[in-house]
Amino acid sequence: MLAVADGNVSYGSSGGSRMSNNINYNKNPDSSVSISKMDVIIPFSSDVPCDNNGQRMWWAFLASSMVTFFGGLFIILLWRTLKYLWTVCCHCNIKNKQEAQKVINAQTDGPVKNQDEKDEAPASEVGWMTSVKDWAGVMISAQTLTGRVLVVLVFALSIGALGIYFIDSSDPIESCQNFYKDFTLQIDMAFNVFFLLYFGLRFIAANDKLWFWLEVNSVVDFFTVPPVFVSVYLNRSWLGLRFLRALRLIQFSEILQFLNILKTSNSIKLVNLCSIFISTWLTAAGFIHLVENSGDPWENFQNSQPLSYWECVYLLMVTMSTVGYGDVCAKTTLGRLFMVFFILGGLAMFASYVPEIIELIGNRKKYGGSYSAVNGRKHIVVCGHITLESVSNFLKDFLHKDRDDVNVEIVFLHNISPNLELEALFKRHFTQVEFYQGSVLNPHDLARVKIESADACLILANKYCADPDAEDASNIMRVISIKNYHPKIRIITQMLQYHNKAHLLNIPSWNWKEGDDAICLAELKAGFIAQSCLAQGLSTMLANLFSMRSFIKIEEDTWQKYYLEGVANEMYTEYLSSAFVGLSFPTVCELCYVKLKLLLIAIEYKSEQRESRSRKRILINPGNHVKMQEGTLGFFIASDAKEVKRAFFYCKACHDDITDPKRIKKCGCKRLEDEHPSTLSPKKKQRNGGMRNSPNCSPKMMRHDPLLIPGNEQIENMDVNVKRYDSTGMFHWCPSKEIEKVILTRSEASMTVLSGHVVVCIFGDVTSALVGLRNLVMPLRASNFHYHELKHIVFVGSLDYLRREWETLHNFPKVSILPGTPLSRADLRAVNINLCDMCVILSANQNNIDDASLQDKECILASLNIKSMQFDDSIGVLQANSQGFTPPGMDRSSPDNSPVHGLVRQASVTTGSNIPIITELAKPGKLLPLVSFSQEKNSGTNIQMITELVNDSNVQFLDQDDDDDPDTELYLTQPFACGTAFAVSVLDSLMSATYFNDNILTLIRTLVTGGATPELEALLAEENALRGGYSTPQTLANRDRCRVAQLALYDGPFADLGDGGCYGDLFCKALKTYNMLCFGIYRLRDAHLTAPSPCTKRYVITNPPYEFELVPTDLIFCLMQFDHNAGQSRTSHSSHSSHSSSKKSSSVHSIPATNRQNRSSKAREARDKHNATRMNRMGQEKKWFTDEPENAYPRNIQIKPMSTHMANQVNQYKSTTSLIPPIREVEDEC
Repeated sequence: MLAVADGNVSYGSSGGSRMSNNINYNKNPDSSVSISKMDVIIPFSSDVPCDNNGQRMWWAFLASSMVTFFGGLFIILLWRTLKYLWTVCCHCNIKNKQEAQKVINAQTDGPVKNQDEKDEAPASEVGWMTSVKDWAGVMISAQTLTGRVLVVLVFALSIGALGIYFIDSSDPIESCQNFYKDFTLQIDMAFNVFFLLYFGLRFIAANDKLWFWLEVNSVVDFFTVPPVFVSVYLNRSWLGLRFLRALRLIQFSEILQFLNILKTSNSIKLVNLCSIFISTWLTAAGFIHLVENSGDPWENFQNSQPLSYWECVYLLMVTMSTVGYGDVCAKTTLGRLFMVFFILGGLAMFASYVPEIIELIGNRKKYGGSYSAVNGRKHIVVCGHITLESVSNFLKDFLHKDRDDVNVEIVFLHNISPNLELEALFKRHFTQVEFYQGSVLNPHDLARVKIESADACLILANKYCADPDAEDASNIMRVISIKNYHPKIRIITQMLQYHNKAHLLNIPSWNWKEGDDAICLAELKAGFIAQSCLAQGLSTMLANLFSMRSFIKIEEDTWQKYYLEGVANEMYTEYLSSAFVGLSFPTVCELCYVKLKLLLIAIEYKSEQRESRSRKRILINPGNHVKMQEGTLGFFIASDAKEVKRAFFYCKACHDDITDPKRIKKCGCKRLEDEHPSTLSPKKKQRNGGMRNSPNCSPKMMRHDPLLIPGNEQIENMDVNVKRYDSTGMFHWCPSKEIEKVILTRSEASMTVLSGHVVVCIFGDVTSALVGLRNLVMPLRASNFHYHELKHIVFVGSLDYLRREWETLHNFPKVSILPGTPLSRADLRAVNINLCDMCVILSANQNNIDDASLQDKECILASLNIKSMQFDDSIGVLQANSQGFTPPGMDRSSPDNSPVHGLVRQASVTTGSNIPIITELAKPGKLLPLVSFSQEKNSGTNIQMITELVNDSNVQFLDQDDDDDPDTELYLTQPFACGTAFAVSVLDSLMSATYFNDNILTLIRTLVTGGATPELEALLAEENALRGGYSTPQTLANRDRCRVAQLALYDGPFADLGDGGCYGDLFCKALKTYNMLCFGIYRLRDAHLTAPSPCTKRYVITNPPYEFELVPTDLIFCLMQFDHNAGQSRTSHSSHSSHSSSKKSSSVHSIPATNRQNRSSKAREARDKHNATRMNRMGQEKKWFTDEPENAYPRNIQIKPMSTHMANQVNQYKSTTSLIPPIREVEDEC
């Protein structure tokens, strides 16, 4: 025991409020040492009971820890020393024995080997010490569940022991306590027993006992566990070094990693820094609390001061921060000495740790949270190329007001935090948009955005990247990652290159039948441009249909007024009412247009044939043979989704007499098939359906059903051993050709006069990315065209680049290549650019330039170069007419082919910079306008062309005479409205359109690609080329599909409606008479003006209203049926000149079949002789030029030079007769 002589000891930290003992030590006869008048510490006998007489036993608690530490350390060092000496001795003995054994048994090897085997046998056995060591290692290892539980439990109990220390710190440093009555002492004892057991496991499992003995955790145990047992024995408590339990906080980050809470390096580093800083802080505060409340031993503990533990914590913080207010300070020598050394380390730690902690907290992801799903509200995940432009375009279309209530939340996921502009955009749409920073390649980030509960995942592509293949590879990896995390998620992704779509088929969980879609921008872009080659302006119309545009009302009568009225239309789907069940498609289409003010263009049809396996397919403008079924899905063109609901709510019983379509809403009546038959006769349908301006009766037309095609004469006479189409029957096909066989030199091209062809100007070289010219050629080689209707395609560009594309083009007929450059006027004149149907300008070098304004420089320069070209004129259109020029197959001397309705048709189909002058020609019964052109010289200003642009703002450079503002949106500019410019940015709207209705993408692809199907894509993925197939009834049936065409109103059966007629009357007449579905107008820009020099540019009007007035110069966009008889003879194209409507009757005249056949056969014989003579002459001169059969009509080759005036005239006003198929009629039943 220890005693203090003549010492006053004050306990506690608050002066007189704490227990204070005034202890006077006198001579004690029982003491072993007696010293008077000296203040020293004296030991007392151990049998002195604990009382409040001032006995201090702190040395006993400290001695237990020191003896344990140094005693164990001595034993370990002694053991290692003895072990080392033993090892050295044994090694020497073994070495001597081995040398002696070698000398004695130099000639015998057997005994030595046997001895070695005996020595190795026990060494191979695992001793019990090793087994115990392995078991202890498993118990404390965090690699097993037991080890993790034990580690976490030890840490939790350490924090609990630290908490008990905080509670006891308010008591005196040393006090008498009864173990059986002190609850905190009992808990602390239990904790330390557990720590002792865990220390034993760690000691057994340790490989190096010495280093284990010197570990921080071991030192903590030495100075905290033994004093607890001493306190039980002495019935007194000493606060002592129990504050060392705070050092266990250093392992906090490891514990959180074991619990899988910390996963990122930044979070682990942050927790490490905080735990080290806090543990050092609390430990140092505990030491100051001990020495300041105890005092210096050599001062008889008289210089102590009462400080609470938390005051010491405050003191250490102001000391580390170098503030040092001085309100609390150390007074003891030990305390001040400790503060001197602590300032050196604490200041360094504070100066380094605190800034780093603040930096880590400041750099913590602002958008690093997790999405919280809302019940009853779906959400989609948008990832990929997230920029201000892509996000704004997507949100503008996705959240458009014309859609139904969009109850979908949009979650953007990107690994880069948004900039200020993008962040402001997110804040403006904060009710429906959230952004999270992360990557879809990280499963943790996918879990954060709840991808498993998302309705779909949309992946945006960077359309302007320099390496499209790398961008596609990135998006494919995103698809793989998402599908790997959740295979059932629906994914809609953008792809840049068509050939990369094949890689998506390798993903096992990719299933387009379940809604997965890949929007290939190159495929659709080329398809849109190809359709513009067949009907200029169609690309603009289709792009506006699937884009959400708000209606902009213009009061003044300008071309923008009519254009914007059409722009407000979009494409929607809705299920048809049961009132339409049993009606044919033309009947329903007419009823929807006239009664409901809706334009029905296609349906989703479920075939009833067994071989189709009840598969649903989309039919665009099917014929009379298709009857509406229950639950048929219709594709409509309307201004908003609410209007389309009329087709679903329509009830014949309730809405038959309603004239205002806005009043057609959901009714409560019960529609019974017995009371309201679903099948109506044509006459009853016209009367009850509210049709107006319709004839009293119409002839019944016999349409060629696909199932009846095998019975046609065309198939009967066809050589089934000749491959003319691909294996699917969707495209024209020819055996592969070497590129050298289709190359034209400039002189060869000049010798052959090309007309009615398509010129493709392509910029590219060996390093350029492929644009996918196959996607441009395939729609122009669709099998629903007859062979003689195919337009010859001439590529003008670098031969090195075209060689790379040729592998995908060598199976298409009528393709030629002129090596050169589109900037060379000599090359352009060689291919007769002034006589072409369409000039397409493409570039493969657009994305290799950083400056956005220069990305389209090549296309713009080529476009301006063509427009500035001058072409000499040799013959005018009126002169041609006076000389008896008639279109092929039209014999003006024949009474059957006489232009009774002002039919003046010419064969060439190009335009020049012509000024239309309206001249009236006297005709029997009416005056019909004929447009002629008068100018001094022809230029390339109005040559039909379409230019591909990357940057929307560059459209201002295409037309120098327009008044477009540079900041005007693309769809409002004149070149886009006229169909002469196309930008890939318009395809962005397909993402949201496909999400809301995946059938929209299928419909668009069917319209623009010429019939590409998922089966064809799988075939191209295997062989990368079209495979030829034999002409079987099944493949030929695929030819029977509609196609887009343009009809002129200045002649033909619709000429009577072209001068002031109503568009609705034209719609009904074309639909009922020819099964043609009209859906727009291509009108001259200045048709509404009476200017002396009107402009020849045209613009697009989508889905005009019924009362819209027509003008003779209009071209009508229509979906026309496949003409089976047109392939048998070219005369079929002109056979309808006698079928035109007269002023006396609105119905089509019936012509006896015998007379028609006689006239056709005579005309065919005469023309065949004439054609044979021309073909023989041309075959001798240019046998290699065409793949066309010898008996085909020579459409593309003319030896006699043709007038540019003539070409331009016919291009503006194509004869309707050449597009209307021959019709088999029966007598009217009226």
